[in-house]
Amino acid sequence: MANTPSAEKRNRQAQKRRARNMQVRTTLKNAVKKVREALARGDASAARAALPAAEKALSAATSKGVIHRNAAARRISRLARAVAHPPKAAEVKA
Repeated sequence: MANTPSAEKRNRQAQKRRARNMQVRTTLKNAVKKVREALARGDASAARAALPAAEKALSAATSKGVIHRNAAARRISRLARAVAHPPKAAEVKA
């Protein structure tokens, strides 16, 4: 438990930041999951449609400091590459 007023304030601030970061991270995960699920189903058009939302969520998380900019760039690159070259039906089932 915090003993000083400044420590109590830091604890309140940390709780606010944690709540915001969890919300941003959850939104990010859901957007990326939609793209991956569309690819797993073999639905390339749905994956292409979901990709901009995932890129936007990744960029937003980066600007808020939730994830590192290089991590966001890496994830966007991998998603874009997966959407551009979707797996064939035989690869999805294997």
